[in-house]
Amino acid sequence: MTTSTLTRPTATAVAVRARDVVRTYGRGDAAVRALDGATVSIPAGRFTAIMGPSGSGKSTLMHALAGLDSVDAGQILLGDTDLTSLDERARTLLRRDRIGFVFQSFNLVPTLTARENIVLPLTLAGRRPDPERLDRLVATLGLADRLRHRPGQLSGGQQQRVAVARALITRPEIVFADEPTGNLDSQAAEALLGFLRQAVDEFGQTIVMVTHDPHAAAYADRVVFLADGRIDGELDAPTVPAILSRMARLAAPAASGAN
Repeated sequence: MTTSTLTRPTATAVAVRARDVVRTYGRGDAAVRALDGATVSIPAGRFTAIMGPSGSGKSTLMHALAGLDSVDAGQILLGDTDLTSLDERARTLLRRDRIGFVFQSFNLVPTLTARENIVLPLTLAGRRPDPERLDRLVATLGLADRLRHRPGQLSGGQQQRVAVARALITRPEIVFADEPTGNLDSQAAEALLGFLRQAVDEFGQTIVMVTHDPHAAAYADRVVFLADGRIDGELDAPTVPAILSRMARLAAPAASGAN
């Protein structure tokens, strides 16, 4: 382990928390309450998965925690910073400086090389990359021989690994991953999930991943379940059978209500 390894936060540290968060889309009879008083704490230095039935509010919760979306009521705290008190410009700067993102669609700039995409957040902030950290990320992700290639010359798995390196290069306080394996084949998905696990164990990174895949969620330290916009339990040290059992219970009320 090199000196670039991050110090793992204490077990009691909280990276981000939501308190009684409400988010409604639409108005009148068409209004949908995506979050209905959701309250959750995300521990620092751990891997948390967010799961729930379709329409449960899991992506909305992630967007709120990451400062990508405003809320109608409640509070989002990133460390000691109240995201709900910030205007859009302040939230944009906060996301640039303190948060990393990995999306299902990769979101790479097609005209830039892999290396240029990785260091893009630093370039936009007028900062130079730490050579040691860049080299370690590139080596760990197996991208050393692809740095001069543009996204169109890379496989889906390689593009997603570039996106992960970009998310981690700034040493963010927290990384949000939204269905990061959704566009990957099984082998590439396994490799990506393994690296996310390694980022937590070796870099002390905090990761929050929204997923519908129990196998992906089993890589996490903890799974948070949502139903109807509210937190509906948690599962520590998750296994695939335990996750499937919990998801079946969440789906049961909806199924019975449809009959």
